Amino acid sequence: MNFIRVAAASPLTNVADITYNVNNIKECIEKALKENSKLIVFPELSITSYTCGDLFLQDQLYKKSLDGIKMLCDFSLKKDILVAVGAPLVFANSMYNCAYVIFNGQILGIVPKSYIPNYTEFYEKRWFTPGLQIRDKIVNLPFQKNIPFGTNIIFSSGCYKFGFEICEDLWVTIPPSSYLSLYGANIISNLSASNEVVSKADYRRSLVEAQSARCMCSYLYASSGVFESTTDLVFSGHLIIGENGSLLNENNRFKRENDVITSIIDIDRLRSERIRNVSFSDSSKFVDMSIKEIEFNFENTDIVNFDRFIYKHPFVPANEKQREERCKEIFNIQSSALAKRLVHTKLTKAVIGISGGLDSTLALLVAVKTFDMLKLPRTNIVTVTMPGFGTTDRTYTNAINLCKNLNTDLREVDIVPACLQHFKDIGHDAGIHDITYENVQARERTQILMDLSNKEGGILVGTGDLSELALGWATYNGDHMSMYSVNCSVPKTLVRYLVRYAALSEMDKATSDILLDILATPVSPELLPKDKNGEITQKTEDIVGPYELHDFFLYYFIRQGASKEKILFLAKHSFKEDYEEAVIEKWFDKFTRRFFTQQFKRSALPDGPKVGTVSLSPRGDWRMPSDASFNSFI
Repeated sequence: MNFIRVAAASPLTNVADITYNVNNIKECIEKALKENSKLIVFPELSITSYTCGDLFLQDQLYKKSLDGIKMLCDFSLKKDILVAVGAPLVFANSMYNCAYVIFNGQILGIVPKSYIPNYTEFYEKRWFTPGLQIRDKIVNLPFQKNIPFGTNIIFSSGCYKFGFEICEDLWVTIPPSSYLSLYGANIISNLSASNEVVSKADYRRSLVEAQSARCMCSYLYASSGVFESTTDLVFSGHLIIGENGSLLNENNRFKRENDVITSIIDIDRLRSERIRNVSFSDSSKFVDMSIKEIEFNFENTDIVNFDRFIYKHPFVPANEKQREERCKEIFNIQSSALAKRLVHTKLTKAVIGISGGLDSTLALLVAVKTFDMLKLPRTNIVTVTMPGFGTTDRTYTNAINLCKNLNTDLREVDIVPACLQHFKDIGHDAGIHDITYENVQARERTQILMDLSNKEGGILVGTGDLSELALGWATYNGDHMSMYSVNCSVPKTLVRYLVRYAALSEMDKATSDILLDILATPVSPELLPKDKNGEITQKTEDIVGPYELHDFFLYYFIRQGASKEKILFLAKHSFKEDYEEAVIEKWFDKFTRRFFTQQFKRSALPDGPKVGTVSLSPRGDWRMPSDASFNSFI
């Protein structure tokens, strides 16, 4: 599945003490090897230390630094790890600040720093020459000849393609890694020596996140530590590993010992993002750069201890503050979308069917926010509760009380007589509780809502969510249909948090209590009769499976185009404390079959706003033939 573990390190240093520095670099490599890492990146000029000043111009230091590189080459022999260390290189009467890339006893290539800072506290041009124009050169060292030298090198082992840049290169308008990524590099490493001033770490982190997102790559950043010279500056040993805009791992700065962090990179995810985003490949057409690809081979890239954090609910931020901000933003997207449709149609009324369940509750909350924003009275929101054969007292009471508390125009229509008449009209035995029995109720409710919308001169607001659309858990031309669907790209796991956010952040105590009870009610269409105690008998998750699993499957299937093998691997890792492996496999099979067979419903969806990275709109994100086979996917 093309995972790989990588490491970033900040070793102890002693300024200009090559042997001491190399010994600590070796210790860090050993630590990375114990964790099965296949790449380790060290800070800029880590062989000599960054703060040598005019000692860089001393021939003795340069010769010792080459001795240090030779020691690392010897040390790396028969070790299955790619090592990137910083050291100077003299070439054609100029000195370059370089990354030496070492594997199994050999220097595979040397990459010079493209941009040399010479402003504020930096004056590197006193010693080093910019390497931006260095390409396709060859270097001969005392212990190794014909070493590739240039900024246009990608180091390749199968699907793992490594590119390197140095410190300032990340800060410039177009970093070299942008070009390397366009030519295939999916793991970029930055050997850095970035001093600390107030808030610089935040900016540094944001640069790594942004560049990994822009290049759709993994980005490793390793900076010099606290034992650099403090004559004028202090360094913190900042280590960061990012992937496609996300922060995978970061150390606590200012450590006073060798520091190594690792993370597992998902190469298939990066590949999927690049394939999906055609602008990425289009960008390469405007770049004229000859790339030198240096091939080598890892012996083994198997992950011994898969400890990458796989969040159970990928649609829901794990951080509480981010979750609250996300909920607020989604409400704004939904309400702004509904407001535009109302203004465009010149309608001042909305009709919503209210069941006392989560989805209709969310749609109602969106409508209330919209009408408040447009300064329309809430009484223009016509809420309709339509009790049927399976409606329980709990859901009915919650629906009534919620609408009253929100001051909407509440209507009640008992659908039982109309459904019984319809059973008679089509010759269906009301005692047979099959799909016809259920769908008659759903379509009767939709007919009432549609006709009432015409009568009131309003828009029928749909309530179905993304998870139901993925599973086809809707009656075609029943609850499947509306005039505008505000929840169509909100997955069920997120619906719960949106309702909870509204309950705790935007409602009075009485309304909040109702919303919290709705959250505690089992998810059900309530189309089958109640039990003898008046309780729900038809629980959706008992039939189609847990929504948290289906949302997990949906995210990785749509967002990453992941295979069955990978989705199940990730699900079993993430939910290992919650479900047995056989249970996960069972529900994945159910998800896949339903997703394929129910596409015809998604092909006829009403309009609705996209709120997240996954949408199933047939006009936008997901265009799939309704008669596609699922045989290759189960």
